[in-house]
This record gives sequence, C-alpha cells and structure tokens, in this order.
Amino acid sequence: MDAVNTSGKRKTAIARAVVKEGTGKVTVNKIPLAIYTPELARLKIEEPLQLVPEKASKVDISVTVQGGGVMGQAAAVRTAVARGLVDYYKDEELEALFRAYDRTLIINDDRRKLPKKPMGPGARAKKQKSYR
Repeated sequence: MDAVNTSGKRKTAIARAVVKEGTGKVTVNKIPLAIYTPELARLKIEEPLQLVPEKASKVDISVTVQGGGVMGQAAAVRTAVARGLVDYYKDEELEALFRAYDRTLIINDDRRKLPKKPMGPGARAKKQKSYR
C-alpha cells in the first residue's frame, strides 16, 4: 500500500500525518512517541492507537505539528493519526468505532476564540463600573 497523508486541527495547531507500511513506529516532530512530553499530551495522542493496537502495529506514522499550545497540538495530532488510520485501511467500521469513542478523533474541533469587544480586556470580561 502507498503512504497516506492526512491532517488534523485544533485551535491554531495544525498537524500533518503520513501513514505508511511499517512496524508501529510513531513520531511527532521527529520525536518518538514513547519519549514525547508532557505525559498527558502523549496519552491523548495514544488514544486512537490503543483503540486498534493490531492495526496500529502494522504502520509507521510520522506527524509534523505546528502552531498552538501543547494540548492543542496533541489534539490535532490525535485527529491526524485517527484519520490516517481510517484512510490507510479504508475501513468504515474503524471510522464508526472512532466516532463512537470520541467524535473529535475524526472531526476537527471548530471552536475558535471570540473576537475581543470594546470596553474590556477580552471577549466577555468588562471593566467594572461603580456609581457610588
């Protein structure tokens, strides 16, 4: 089988994954997943791999991710990996399994920051006012 390219997004983080035949190696920005830190981010990335270990062990996945923060990047990588596995195996049941577990495994998180409004430091917070 040929290599498959997929992508995942979360906030401003964008991850691009390449899934090809191999022995189960996963790298994120050329760092092996086994030593990727922080641990919480690594556990998040491992979720799709642990749902289908027999399929994940037959492919190599290399992911490049940029933008956003640590957990945003982890969520983007996780989506890219899950989509990559689905595309590589062309398996509808696998996609259904991922969607049932957590739909953000297949679907990008489309939430964004609200635009800042006048009279305050952010989108909702306002300067307090007192009439006393």
